[in-house]
Amino acid sequence: MVTARDDGDKVEDGFPDDVTGHHMANSGESSVNRRKKKSMEESDDEDGKGEEVQSIEMIFKEKTVPKWQEQLTFRAFFVSLVLGIMFTFIVMKLNLTSGIIPSLNVSAGLLGFFFVKTWSKFLEKSGLLRQPFTRQENTVIQTCVVATSGIAFSGGFGSYLFGMSDVVAKQSAEDSNNAQNIKNPTLGWMIGFLFVVSFLGLFSVVPLRKIMIIDFKLIYPSGTATAHLINSFHTPQGAKLAKKQVRELGKFFSFSFLWGFFQWFFTSGDGCGFVNFPTFGLKAYENRFYFDFSATYVGVGMICPHIINVSLLLGAILSWGIMWPLIEKRQGDWYAADLSASSLHGIQGYRVFIGIAMILGDGLYNFAKVLGKTLYGLSQHLRNKESKAVLPVADHPSPEKKSVSYNDQVRTQLFLKDQIPTWVAISGYVAIAAISTAVLPQIFHQLKWYYVLVIYIIAPTLAFCNAYGCGLTDWSLASTYGKLAIFIIGAWAGAHNGGVLAGLAACGVMMNIVSTASDLMQDFKTGYMTLASPRSMFVSQVIGTAMGCVISPCVFWLFYKAFHDLGTTGSEYPAPYALIYRNMAVLGVEGFSSLPKNCLMLCYIFFAAAIIINAIRDTSPKKWAEFIPIPMAMAIPFYIGSYFAIDMCVGSLILFIWQKKNKVQADAFGPAVASGLICGDGIWTLPSSILALAGVKPPICMKFLSRGANDKVDTFLSS
Repeated sequence: MVTARDDGDKVEDGFPDDVTGHHMANSGESSVNRRKKKSMEESDDEDGKGEEVQSIEMIFKEKTVPKWQEQLTFRAFFVSLVLGIMFTFIVMKLNLTSGIIPSLNVSAGLLGFFFVKTWSKFLEKSGLLRQPFTRQENTVIQTCVVATSGIAFSGGFGSYLFGMSDVVAKQSAEDSNNAQNIKNPTLGWMIGFLFVVSFLGLFSVVPLRKIMIIDFKLIYPSGTATAHLINSFHTPQGAKLAKKQVRELGKFFSFSFLWGFFQWFFTSGDGCGFVNFPTFGLKAYENRFYFDFSATYVGVGMICPHIINVSLLLGAILSWGIMWPLIEKRQGDWYAADLSASSLHGIQGYRVFIGIAMILGDGLYNFAKVLGKTLYGLSQHLRNKESKAVLPVADHPSPEKKSVSYNDQVRTQLFLKDQIPTWVAISGYVAIAAISTAVLPQIFHQLKWYYVLVIYIIAPTLAFCNAYGCGLTDWSLASTYGKLAIFIIGAWAGAHNGGVLAGLAACGVMMNIVSTASDLMQDFKTGYMTLASPRSMFVSQVIGTAMGCVISPCVFWLFYKAFHDLGTTGSEYPAPYALIYRNMAVLGVEGFSSLPKNCLMLCYIFFAAAIIINAIRDTSPKKWAEFIPIPMAMAIPFYIGSYFAIDMCVGSLILFIWQKKNKVQADAFGPAVASGLICGDGIWTLPSSILALAGVKPPICMKFLSRGANDKVDTFLSS
């Protein structure tokens, strides 16, 4: 699931490319992922020449691989449900605060291993254990959990779906703030919408799973890294390390949860609490430069590559430290002085649209780059004499290889054993597409049935391109395809026919298809390397997606009802990408007429700058490229502010010092510590939401005032 999971889009690192999207994480790698890739390269050479000193499958040779039905256990789905709910809260909170979502694959695999291993040992001691815990079952859990929590991202609760609401519309261009371009969230239509759009991607690429995994031997770095992790857990040495990692995760989970609970006591009013501590002074605080003591973003900073955190900070300094103060001095010249702070015709317009320009420039560049690599790689495969004249889909024989490693022999045999018939995939896609084409116009009257039909006709091709490109580069371009749908369908519908809402809905349809397609192929790669059956992988993904279609709307509804300022600029949960996506839709149907003076010129400059910076990164020597900032990451603070970037830089600094002191220990336990900080703070959201719904308010308001303001308060209170 990656990718800056805008929103993002690196699947492995869980950042969208908007950061999203799940691509900030795409542009760099954590130390754990680097070690996994190195291991992957050593063990998975496609000609069998680089086989490990001790083959993984030789280690597991004496263990019987359970049938695909036996891999789908009750305990696996019970644990997946519990972890799925926990991770959905985490992803939802991140969606509604900054949109930066780190990879939760490691945490899902680690916690799944711990819970089921504990369960199994308890039953074993009592003599009730009927089935041992296997790596295949571990893979099923990880797949199901990531599929469940992934809906919290692809469902658009922090982007296109919430962007339809009147809360976000009031902060957008006034011309689009009308009834036909607004649809407020309710549980009923959100669950219905997700059920009719979230499964199509699963069926769209199933017939090509064999060519992707076996014939083309695409790497899928995220899926491969996850497989190595799960394989290592189930060796004696890996199990010992996993227990230590879980212990560290538990310690920092408890600390993070209790810290969130402690902070709650001081937040009885607006602007109260540690989150508003003016770390660098009141003037810096006014420009959103402060450390807000968020355990979540300290943990996220420990997971993200250092260059991403530095890029965020550079973007914050450029925007809130330099550009916005200079533009505010032009008040009355570039924009009217009497406009509210949230008006897009004023300073807010520069903040939002310049950020959008950088995101689009970065997205366009990487779309062209990944698509180019995809087409080149595909053409090379098709020219290869061994690939024959046609694509070998699921039911066709594979070309024979001259030499195949023992690992690949065993894995290929098991992977081809449990076929998913192609007719099932095709008929499933057609049936769901037909239902969806009929149902979606009932949910969104502005989204005509023929818009949906066109999307479903072209979606399988785009899903294939996204899954193939992801296999080569580990980048998912789901949010980029979604933005493409916004502009095409929005312009087709027109400004006076609900084009804004139609574009946002079309974005959701497209994003869900191409995102789940690449996610499923990543899972097939993981299953291939852990000897999990393709059928169990597919069923696990379907069940996880179904759980997510119910859990994610319910969790969002809890946030929506508990926090009445949800989605409002400057609130605890501003949902920044919701406004960005809505304004993309407005731009698509209305053009640039709503932009303030000189905003368009600045947008052009930053759009071009994003492309140029990316080009320099890609053409520079590797030792220099890693010091060049990432435009997508730089763009995020333009609208939100720099407080979360400072949190993440603190996390990055902690990890950097830890690596200098003891690199082996930092690499082994850093992800566990970070996951504990993220999970604990994320889970505190549940009791805090329940307290808010119950009307229970904190007893204390802790505010930080200037000397002059404090004197006035003292005078007022003493009078």
